[in-house]
Amino acid sequence: MTTPEKLVALAREARGQAYVPYSGFSVGAALLCADGTVYQGCNIENAAFGPTICAERVAVFKAVFDGKRDFAGIAVAGGRAGQEVTGLFPPCGVCRQVLREFCGLDFPLYLAKEDGKFETHTLGELLPISFSNADMG
Repeated sequence: MTTPEKLVALAREARGQAYVPYSGFSVGAALLCADGTVYQGCNIENAAFGPTICAERVAVFKAVFDGKRDFAGIAVAGGRAGQEVTGLFPPCGVCRQVLREFCGLDFPLYLAKEDGKFETHTLGELLPISFSNADMG
């Protein structure tokens, strides 16, 4: 069974794969599927900036490509490349919306902090007035 602590450790590990030549800010994510499968992602920058993609979306898109649609939680760890996590780095607005496409408002997010610690928040806390597929009528 993948615990929140293990998920956070996997997000920290995923940071090592980040491609961040412009910002020097690496982010890793570990997405837990309901069946126990974990997908890791890292941010990947681009010189044109617009095509840059966040770690959370990389993990979600990899899972969706493999046919996964039921997610149980995600861990996110960010900070200066090559350094330990020194603060809390929640998903950006675009990543929150992508998560909302597949997850309910009670979906847990484990946000890494310094010294191996983390905070737990729900998607509803981070995206309080959301738009989802249920709103499409």
